[in-house]
Amino acid sequence: MEYEAKYITEDIKLSWYADSFFKSDIVFDHHMLVWFIAGETKIVQSDSTYYFKTGDIFLIPRNQLATIINYPRLGEAHKTVVMHLSTERLRNFYAHLKTAHNSSASPQILSYSNHPLLESCMSSLIPYFDMQDIPDEIAALKITEAISILRNIDPKIDDILANFDEPGKVDIVSFMEKNFIFNLPIARFGYLTGRSLTTFKRDFKKAFNTTPQRWLTQKRLELAHYRLRQNNAKPIDICYEVGFENLSHFSFAFKKQFGYSPTEV
Repeated sequence: MEYEAKYITEDIKLSWYADSFFKSDIVFDHHMLVWFIAGETKIVQSDSTYYFKTGDIFLIPRNQLATIINYPRLGEAHKTVVMHLSTERLRNFYAHLKTAHNSSASPQILSYSNHPLLESCMSSLIPYFDMQDIPDEIAALKITEAISILRNIDPKIDDILANFDEPGKVDIVSFMEKNFIFNLPIARFGYLTGRSLTTFKRDFKKAFNTTPQRWLTQKRLELAHYRLRQNNAKPIDICYEVGFENLSHFSFAFKKQFGYSPTEV
């Protein structure tokens, strides 16, 4: 995979993938505002699947598990402008505002496809990527502009942007049953359940009577088997959607578990 990124600042970048396919399981430390210039992407969360294409604009809230699968379209490179809305910057933005937000609101990916104000804001960044020594205050103004537009067009956005709480301790069983398809480091699962790595492993052992890695592999294989049989899907598609890194590893683990290959289901 050939990848290139140009930065105005560490919070604003132009991403470009020349390869035909890219997949990553991630959880972001900051909210991400994304504008699609070219290509297509599928974003899979535990309870929703989203498809975005050229011209779409969307916000991915922080600390939300997601699988991102990028597809170039008609031979075009996959290209996006990405703006990080960091907690520090948002704290400064909201410091002098009197806002009320619902801290129990469930963050989800928000789509603002083809909204003229946001599109104008994001497209205005393009000339800056070919320049050097852009003053920090210009980048800061652009991010402030984007936040202000979001607040203008989405009356509920403060529930997400003005919520600075870190993940609290949650029920480990329900969380893992909901999010096992995401291929993240065990320490990251611990953080998202409000635990240190040591505490996570201890609580996991109590709850499931096995190690996290063994349990994750078993659950992913069981889901893959079900989807292959019920949906008549291709192994290459199911492989990535249930949390495996590549098809060869998936096929090996599948055959070891069930005694036959995914193509034989």
